Amino acid sequence: MLFADHHRHRADRSLATSLGAAIFCRFILNTARRFAYPFAPVLSRGLGVPLTAVTSLIAVNQFSAVLGAACGPLADRWGYRTLMVIGLGLLGSGMLAAACLPFYAVVMAALLLAGFGKTLFDPALQGFIGERVPFERRGLVVGLVETSWAASTLVGMPCIALLIEHFGWRAPFLVIGIAGGVGAILIWMLLPPSGRRSDKPDGVQGDNLFRALQGLFQDRSALAFMAYAFLVSLANDVIFVTYSTWLEGRFALGVVALGLGTSIIGAAELGGEGLTALFADRIGLRRAVLLGGIFSVLSYLLLPLCGSRLGVALGGLFFVFISFEFTLVTSLSLCTEILPTQRATMVAGFFAAAGLGRVLGAFLGGYLWGWGGMQAAGAAAGGCAALGIGCICLGLRSWRPE
Repeated sequence: MLFADHHRHRADRSLATSLGAAIFCRFILNTARRFAYPFAPVLSRGLGVPLTAVTSLIAVNQFSAVLGAACGPLADRWGYRTLMVIGLGLLGSGMLAAACLPFYAVVMAALLLAGFGKTLFDPALQGFIGERVPFERRGLVVGLVETSWAASTLVGMPCIALLIEHFGWRAPFLVIGIAGGVGAILIWMLLPPSGRRSDKPDGVQGDNLFRALQGLFQDRSALAFMAYAFLVSLANDVIFVTYSTWLEGRFALGVVALGLGTSIIGAAELGGEGLTALFADRIGLRRAVLLGGIFSVLSYLLLPLCGSRLGVALGGLFFVFISFEFTLVTSLSLCTEILPTQRATMVAGFFAAAGLGRVLGAFLGGYLWGWGGMQAAGAAAGGCAALGIGCICLGLRSWRPE
């Protein structure tokens, strides 16, 4: 008995250490993915190119999530640790190249490699969690891991600003590149290797890429999850691309005041991830996803009514983003168990569908704003989120975790 307890405690400590390294690495990847957004003018001046040239890089970078759908089967086949190290290697090499060769084409390649590295890393990490963490603790662990996304805004962006202010615009590329290399070493040393999937039955072992991806569209629950990810991400980006224009036009805010909105969103993301970690497992992942989805729909529909005062508007935005983050992270926890023999493939499909939704949402948001302001944007977002919840209800109707 004592020996069994000792062995279990050692395994728990080993898993905690592995997850700590993974959270650090994901924080670096998220910071690399997000820092071009607020610092696009700085990059354009440093590279001597128009601002539109930098924003075009950001838009193209969004499509890296779609490519990840093809890489999920590789993680299931080669092992999660291997794909995580490759993703960090791409990040580190690209960022170091941009730091040493400050040309537009090199920076473009660096940002694309950073996005693609994250696209490789995230499904492999979620597959590792699904393989190593019991289902009844999945929400806690995924919620803790996802705090790295909020931390990239609340901690990563101020650190990037300090680096640029004191050492110039190339400094973040150098620091992130070194951190990516260190992270790859930590992952290789601290994470246990995942067994290769050649022992899995035919059709799920990942050696046939088309067959592995085809499985996502043949399983009703998997297809429902991808439709859900597409719709709720579309809904959120409709609001994300219009909220600053809404605040600026409604309350005549300046740039510094608009920065407060970014802080509000970062705090809401952290709150949603914390709520997932604290409560999702207790009330059940399925119930938590549905509850969070209902609150998301309500938050979108009520947001246009929050324009009377600035405090109310910021509170409405906080409610929108904390509901969305809680729902998305909780659904990601559930997603890791939809196809247990193809965890990374399933998560990659989930992320790819979400990426497509973000691209379409960003595209439609401007048109909706021009047509009907926040009323149109809020109604469209609420309708898409409600459709997403309907999809997941249908997909989970007969599903049970193994």
